[in-house]
Amino acid sequence: MMRDAWVIAKKDLTIEFRTRSGILSALVFALLGLVIFYYAWDPTAVASIDLAPGVLWVVFTFSGLLGLNRSFAIEQSERAIDGLLASPASRSGIFLGKALANLVFVAVVQIVAIPALVLFYNFPIARIAIPLMGILLLAAIGLCAVGTLFSSMAVNTKLAELLLPMLALPFFVPIVIGAAQSTAKLLSGRPAIEAMPWLKLLLAFDLVFVLGCTLAYPFTIEE
Repeated sequence: MMRDAWVIAKKDLTIEFRTRSGILSALVFALLGLVIFYYAWDPTAVASIDLAPGVLWVVFTFSGLLGLNRSFAIEQSERAIDGLLASPASRSGIFLGKALANLVFVAVVQIVAIPALVLFYNFPIARIAIPLMGILLLAAIGLCAVGTLFSSMAVNTKLAELLLPMLALPFFVPIVIGAAQSTAKLLSGRPAIEAMPWLKLLLAFDLVFVLGCTLAYPFTIEE
């Protein structure tokens, strides 16, 4: 299964980094979002350290949706999904491969957006870099697991671009809340132990939904 997942992820990433349409769209969206929030922000009313966590996770969530929407859309051309399903690859391997490719996609957006956030909001990243990387990874895993499953469900509808956010965003709420709260705790200089309840929420979400989505995907794709 993991071998199948690696092959699928490699295929999707090769297509994406050859065309670069999806990743460029997500990066532009993320950077524009940071700029818009920056110019709409009144520094005399809200301190940057209070605003930055919310901006960070709102931008990541919506820019990630752009990549998730393309996860199965690339298979629609000439019904490539039929060939993929007819291949020896396991259904669970296909899902994990798609999710892994989406995880790399989201990670690239994060790598570019974080320096921009530091530049605009004077984000003190140096002292919290390691725990922040853990939060980013846990949140990205949950987003990609849920988003990949709903992308496979929405791709065959006429309004896939609208349906995917409607399906996925309610499930993203625990991720965004946990990630934003734990980031805010770290930024405010609070002891890392105070962020642990939120990190446990992210970890529990990942364990439940990665397993649940992997098991549900074979039934979803058949429908």
